[in-house]
Amino acid sequence: MQVSVIVTIKNESGMVLRLLESLCSQTRPPSEVIVVDGGSSDDTVAQLEGWASSHRLPLRILVESGANISRGRNVAIAAARGTIIASTDAGVRLASDWLEELLRPYADGSGEPDHIVACGFFQPDPSSVFEMAMGATVLPALADVRPERFLPSSRSVAFSKGAWSAVGGYPEWLDYCEDLIFDLRLLARGCDFVFVPKAIAYFRPRSDLRSFFQQYFRYARGDGKADLWRSRHLLRYMTYLALLPGGLWLATAGNPLGAMAVLFGAIAVLWSPYRRLFTATHGLRFSERLRAALLVPVIRVTGDVAKMLGYPAGLFWRWRHRRAIPASRS
Repeated sequence: MQVSVIVTIKNESGMVLRLLESLCSQTRPPSEVIVVDGGSSDDTVAQLEGWASSHRLPLRILVESGANISRGRNVAIAAARGTIIASTDAGVRLASDWLEELLRPYADGSGEPDHIVACGFFQPDPSSVFEMAMGATVLPALADVRPERFLPSSRSVAFSKGAWSAVGGYPEWLDYCEDLIFDLRLLARGCDFVFVPKAIAYFRPRSDLRSFFQQYFRYARGDGKADLWRSRHLLRYMTYLALLPGGLWLATAGNPLGAMAVLFGAIAVLWSPYRRLFTATHGLRFSERLRAALLVPVIRVTGDVAKMLGYPAGLFWRWRHRRAIPASRS
């Protein structure tokens, strides 16, 4: 079985090398690795070329200046020789058995390759207390996942080249949330999504609030562009603009129901992050665990504010480009 691993990059100097090193150590080596650079202004391409000349990994480097992530992935897949495509991202480190695990659904003969999507998992790879708090706040643990409803990130997923072609590839009109739209297209085609929890891609969470805010603003803007998760975003607006102010007003007026509502709301929102954080920070000093705990609500509120600002920006973009987006694309 010919398997092509695809990666898109832009200005990933240094970061992409740990991905390539983890690909070199795979228990099941890929048939080829195709890296598409979207027009890096640093020495990313030079590093790739230098690395390729000194390693035996079957690496192909393509440059597509100006390409967004969707376009880069489509270019890589179109150039791929493999019948199975395994997708990942530049900023990750792959478990040594990542590809072997990801290919199990295709190897066991349980279905037609063109109808199987292997859904790998991802875990945080933090290097600081802040990143530990970030990972616990925004990323699900394995215990949180419902396999029958899990939609994979394209940092750890495999599908056939035939399936990619049948659904028209990744949506190049989207710069964020493109992998979710691609997943939904595959679901609509009738593909079987197989959760593969041991196919793990490790990646570093954002290391500061500014970059995190920017990331979640873009994610929510992508939701607005693609017209996704209306009810989720509406609930967030209701919580911050009506329920929370109402509860605080009742509490300051001396009504215990207001204080109870705010308390139970906070518990409901922060319970899972704190549960994950308790495990992630095991073995750290008390001061470090306390700092991480105090960061969780700050990170959560920052992400929610970013989403509330990003979503209408995406909706406005969608309205402006409404004639250029056929209904079937969303």
